Amino acid sequence: MTQKKKDSALHETPGVSLPKSVSAKSAERIKNLRKKKVDPKELVEQIIKGNKTALSRAITLVESLQIKHQDDVNAIIEGCLPYANKSIRIGITGVPGVGKSTFIEAFGNYLISLGKKVAVLAVDPSSSVSHGSILGDKTRMEELVKQENAFIRPTPSGDSLGGVAQKTRESIILCEAAGFDTILIETVGVGQSETMVHSMTDFFLLLKLAGAGDELQGIKRGIMEMADAIVINKSDGENRKPAEQAKSEFRKALHLYPETESGWKPKVKLASALHQQGIEEIWEMIVTYEKMVKENQFFQHKRQEQNKFWLLQTINDRLKANFYQQEEIKIQLKQQLKAIENNETTPFVAANFLLNLAKDL
Repeated sequence: MTQKKKDSALHETPGVSLPKSVSAKSAERIKNLRKKKVDPKELVEQIIKGNKTALSRAITLVESLQIKHQDDVNAIIEGCLPYANKSIRIGITGVPGVGKSTFIEAFGNYLISLGKKVAVLAVDPSSSVSHGSILGDKTRMEELVKQENAFIRPTPSGDSLGGVAQKTRESIILCEAAGFDTILIETVGVGQSETMVHSMTDFFLLLKLAGAGDELQGIKRGIMEMADAIVINKSDGENRKPAEQAKSEFRKALHLYPETESGWKPKVKLASALHQQGIEEIWEMIVTYEKMVKENQFFQHKRQEQNKFWLLQTINDRLKANFYQQEEIKIQLKQQLKAIENNETTPFVAANFLLNLAKDL
């Protein structure tokens, strides 16, 4: 019986031995560092010096849902704020399979070659079971992750709107304080995240495919109105001709929309991230956009409007979190859900009961 269990594919070993590349002393030091109480002031000092380990630790705190971390998070954000707001924030979205990670890696490597410091906040689809990151962007950007001037942070999207992590906005501030002058935000691209990513970026880039019916999917008023540029990716080899045709169709569609508030006319570009084609032209377009909107004051106006949006969003998030974390609400919520199952109440009556209860707590 013992032999059978040992040969089973499901047999578990007692544990995993420490890799040879990590000494026992280093492992103990890392373990102690994790246990060490956070000193927000010290962490801010390290972030400002460009310490990526400190940056990662701070973002982990920002992403924490534990109330006990909130004061430290607020202190860190407040300490970093004077050093933030000195970057160009670029949102990149598109349907799964459009090549977002390949594009970001090619784009990021190109920017680093120009002397830029690039932070990628890549929001992965969350596992509905573990709520962890499924795709793991660090494994999908093998070259970019090795760059000294690159920082990649995959974040599980959780239950936040459209797959954009609730804490991405704060993470941007931390990355800027660490000296990253170009922030790339990759979204899940499931069709709901566009509004959220648009509310935290300066330039919104929509990646599309040609020859897969995607060009027809893209001609939707909401997404098209938000896009500052459409990039038809994988425009190489046999895809080149369909890509040219899709480019023409998108241009015609863009002419139907009213002029943007910024005065910018959205562009359509072709690219092949795999072959590093069209990357330079896309960056030149973004630089042209940035120069124009800074001259006509729209750049600052948009950021101010975004800050107002995030004030209201933060209030909503905090009220929601505080509501569900109250013990009495947790108990009564279960009872109300059971009452709905038994047709003893309606969702609206139950909601009013719980909200009125919360007022008295």
